[in-house]
Amino acid sequence: MSLEVGQTAPEFESKDQDGNPIKLSDFKGKKVVLYFYPRDNTPGCTAQACNLRDNYESLQKAGYVVLGISSDAEKSHKKFIEKFDLPFPLIADEDKSVHEKYGTWVEKNMYGRKYMGTARTTFIIDEEGIIEEIISKVKTKEHTNQIIK
Repeated sequence: MSLEVGQTAPEFESKDQDGNPIKLSDFKGKKVVLYFYPRDNTPGCTAQACNLRDNYESLQKAGYVVLGISSDAEKSHKKFIEKFDLPFPLIADEDKSVHEKYGTWVEKNMYGRKYMGTARTTFIIDEEGIIEEIISKVKTKEHTNQIIK
Protein backbone atom coordinates (compact mmCIF):
# COMPACT_ATOMS: atom_id res chain seq x y z
CA MET A 1 0.00 0.00 0.00
CA SER A 2 1.34 3.39 -0.94
CA LEU A 3 0.02 6.46 0.86
CA GLU A 4 0.00 9.92 -0.65
CA VAL A 5 -0.19 13.49 0.56
CA GLY A 6 -3.85 14.52 0.93
CA GLN A 7 -5.04 11.08 2.01
CA THR A 8 -6.42 10.34 5.45
CA ALA A 9 -3.73 8.78 7.62
CA PRO A 10 -4.68 5.19 8.51
CA GLU A 11 -6.00 4.73 12.05
CA PHE A 12 -4.00 2.38 14.22
CA GLU A 13 -3.86 1.14 17.77
CA SER A 14 -0.76 -0.30 19.36
CA LYS A 15 1.15 -0.01 22.65
CA ASP A 16 3.73 2.52 23.76
CA GLN A 17 6.92 1.78 25.71
CA ASP A 18 4.92 1.46 28.96
CA GLY A 19 2.30 -0.91 27.51
CA ASN A 20 -0.33 1.83 27.29
CA PRO A 21 -2.65 1.69 24.27
CA ILE A 22 -1.99 4.48 21.81
CA LYS A 23 -4.13 5.38 18.79
CA LEU A 24 -3.68 7.96 16.07
CA SER A 25 -7.17 9.30 16.84
CA ASP A 26 -5.94 10.18 20.37
CA PHE A 27 -4.17 13.11 18.70
CA LYS A 28 -7.06 14.51 16.64
CA GLY A 29 -6.79 18.30 16.69
CA LYS A 30 -2.99 18.18 16.86
CA LYS A 31 -0.30 17.99 14.20
CA VAL A 32 1.54 14.67 14.39
CA VAL A 33 5.06 13.70 13.37
CA LEU A 34 4.78 9.92 12.95
CA TYR A 35 8.24 8.59 12.23
CA PHE A 36 9.01 4.99 11.33
CA TYR A 37 12.54 3.84 12.06
CA PRO A 38 14.28 0.45 11.78
CA ARG A 39 15.70 -0.36 15.25
CA ASP A 40 16.36 1.03 18.72
CA ASN A 41 20.00 1.74 19.61
CA THR A 42 21.40 1.68 16.08
CA PRO A 43 23.53 4.63 14.90
CA GLY A 44 21.09 6.17 12.39
CA CYS A 45 18.03 5.62 14.55
CA THR A 46 19.79 7.06 17.60
CA ALA A 47 20.93 10.13 15.62
CA GLN A 48 17.36 10.68 14.39
CA ALA A 49 15.77 10.26 17.84
CA CYS A 50 18.36 12.54 19.46
CA ASN A 51 17.85 15.21 16.79
CA LEU A 52 14.12 15.18 17.51
CA ARG A 53 14.85 15.21 21.27
CA ASP A 54 17.25 18.15 21.00
CA ASN A 55 14.67 20.13 19.00
CA TYR A 56 11.60 18.89 20.83
CA GLU A 57 10.74 22.30 22.26
CA SER A 58 10.77 23.84 18.76
CA LEU A 59 8.58 21.01 17.47
CA GLN A 60 6.12 21.56 20.32
CA LYS A 61 6.10 25.34 19.71
CA ALA A 62 5.26 24.59 16.07
CA GLY A 63 2.31 22.54 17.35
CA TYR A 64 3.66 19.03 16.72
CA VAL A 65 3.27 15.84 18.72
CA VAL A 66 6.11 13.38 18.01
CA LEU A 67 5.52 9.62 17.84
CA GLY A 68 8.27 7.17 16.94
CA ILE A 69 7.41 3.67 15.78
CA SER A 70 9.41 0.53 15.04
CA SER A 71 8.92 -3.21 15.18
CA ASP A 72 10.94 -3.40 18.42
CA ALA A 73 9.25 -4.54 21.64
CA GLU A 74 7.96 -2.22 24.39
CA LYS A 75 10.86 -3.23 26.65
CA SER A 76 13.42 -2.26 23.99
CA HIS A 77 11.67 1.11 23.50
CA LYS A 78 11.66 1.77 27.24
CA LYS A 79 15.43 1.18 27.47
CA PHE A 80 16.03 3.36 24.38
CA ILE A 81 13.98 6.20 25.89
CA GLU A 82 15.77 5.94 29.24
CA LYS A 83 19.25 5.71 27.68
CA PHE A 84 18.78 8.80 25.50
CA ASP A 85 16.25 10.72 27.62
CA LEU A 86 13.66 10.85 24.83
CA PRO A 87 10.66 13.08 25.67
CA PHE A 88 8.19 11.45 23.27
CA PRO A 89 6.49 8.03 23.13
CA LEU A 90 7.74 5.13 21.04
CA ILE A 91 5.19 2.71 19.64
CA ALA A 92 5.85 -1.02 19.54
CA ASP A 93 4.64 -2.56 16.28
CA GLU A 94 5.94 -6.09 16.71
CA ASP A 95 3.31 -7.62 14.41
CA LYS A 96 4.09 -4.90 11.82
CA SER A 97 0.39 -4.14 11.36
CA VAL A 98 0.96 -0.36 11.50
CA HIS A 99 3.95 -0.68 9.14
CA GLU A 100 1.68 -2.55 6.70
CA LYS A 101 -0.97 0.19 6.83
CA TYR A 102 1.63 2.87 6.12
CA GLY A 103 3.58 0.90 3.52
CA THR A 104 6.82 1.05 5.51
CA TRP A 105 7.48 -2.70 5.82
CA VAL A 106 9.38 -3.29 2.59
CA GLU A 107 11.83 -5.57 0.87
CA LYS A 108 15.37 -4.29 1.27
CA ASN A 109 18.59 -5.33 -0.36
CA MET A 110 22.00 -5.27 1.31
CA TYR A 111 25.07 -6.76 -0.35
CA GLY A 112 22.79 -8.71 -2.68
CA ARG A 113 20.82 -10.24 0.19
CA LYS A 114 17.10 -9.50 0.18
CA TYR A 115 15.20 -9.17 3.46
CA MET A 116 12.17 -7.41 4.90
CA GLY A 117 12.66 -4.28 7.00
CA THR A 118 11.44 -0.80 7.84
CA ALA A 119 11.70 1.98 5.29
CA ARG A 120 12.75 5.00 7.38
CA THR A 121 9.84 7.34 6.64
CA THR A 122 8.16 10.24 8.43
CA PHE A 123 4.52 11.19 7.97
CA ILE A 124 3.40 14.71 8.89
CA ILE A 125 -0.30 14.49 9.73
CA ASP A 126 -2.47 17.59 10.18
CA GLU A 127 -5.07 18.29 12.87
CA GLU A 128 -7.79 16.60 10.80
CA GLY A 129 -5.80 13.40 10.30
CA ILE A 130 -4.79 14.18 6.71
CA ILE A 131 -1.26 13.39 5.51
CA GLU A 132 0.37 16.76 4.90
CA GLU A 133 3.83 15.53 3.95
CA ILE A 134 5.76 12.28 3.54
CA ILE A 135 9.51 12.44 4.14
CA SER A 136 11.10 9.36 2.62
CA LYS A 137 14.68 10.65 2.36
CA VAL A 138 15.23 11.23 6.06
CA LYS A 139 18.41 13.03 7.10
CA THR A 140 18.84 11.49 10.56
CA LYS A 141 21.07 14.25 11.99
CA GLU A 142 18.95 17.10 10.56
CA HIS A 143 15.47 15.61 10.70
CA THR A 144 13.82 18.49 12.58
CA ASN A 145 14.87 20.87 9.77
CA GLN A 146 13.01 18.63 7.32
CA ILE A 147 9.87 18.91 9.45
CA ILE A 148 9.96 22.60 10.43
CA LYS A 149 10.76 24.67 7.39
